[in-house]
Amino acid sequence: MIKSMTGYGRFEGVIDGRNVIFEIRSVNHRFLELQCRTPRGCGFIEETIKKLVSEYVTRGKTDVYVSIEADDSLAAEVTLNRSLAEGYIKALRELHDSYGLADDISVSSVARYNDLFTVRKAPENEEALCAITEKAGRIALESFVAMREREGEKLRADVLSRCDKIISIVEQIEARSPELVKEYREKLYARLSEVLGDTTIDPQRILTEAAIFADKTAVDEETVRLRSHIDQLRTMLSGNEAVGRKIDFIVQEMNREANTTGSKVSDAQLAHKVVDIKAEIEKIREQIQNIE
Repeated sequence: MIKSMTGYGRFEGVIDGRNVIFEIRSVNHRFLELQCRTPRGCGFIEETIKKLVSEYVTRGKTDVYVSIEADDSLAAEVTLNRSLAEGYIKALRELHDSYGLADDISVSSVARYNDLFTVRKAPENEEALCAITEKAGRIALESFVAMREREGEKLRADVLSRCDKIISIVEQIEARSPELVKEYREKLYARLSEVLGDTTIDPQRILTEAAIFADKTAVDEETVRLRSHIDQLRTMLSGNEAVGRKIDFIVQEMNREANTTGSKVSDAQLAHKVVDIKAEIEKIREQIQNIE
């Protein structure tokens, strides 16, 4: 199924006794660009996130936010920086002696200086945190992919409808093109008759000029290739692979054929139809920029 590169997914709940949030969002991008925000001291789970996301995503600028509640059961050790404490106390006494302030130095007053203490907690179980991250991530990614698929189906339907419009216009061009040769032949005969008067007109010359005109203005090859590109586009849109970049190339080729057709047609009606084709191709190009 075709997927959009725009998506959002979130899990928030309790896993193995921990409150966990796993949030993922993405927008269109040429390649997969992943940025992670993880809890402080848990940078090791980024590798788990990258492997997990790569299973679900191939293109898109993707941002992941993970929050995992700390394990309060882990032992903690609080260490006093004695030299710093002595420095604070000495400075406070000098302040008292120099300015005659009240001597209210106490444990509670000195303890307000946070840099006096260092808190060391036992390290988290990395394997357990990676497992929690993966569980939460898979749930969030399922909803994320579901949203991408819904958006992708809308894109697919829109592109296919524009392909149908292009084919309809191509059919009109193919039907009109032979008429132009006939009209040119008739106009040429009328001009020569006006110029030469009663002089006999060489039918072979008329046929030769008409053949040259037909060769210059023939768009059969271009319309055939345009049809072929649209067939390829439809096939790609019916598959399950990430085909955004391939489709981009096909659309470039479609635009090339439309430009060549436009340079060949000499009829205002057909020129307008070529402009309509190019407008539809441009709309397709804009839509596929968001297909994975």
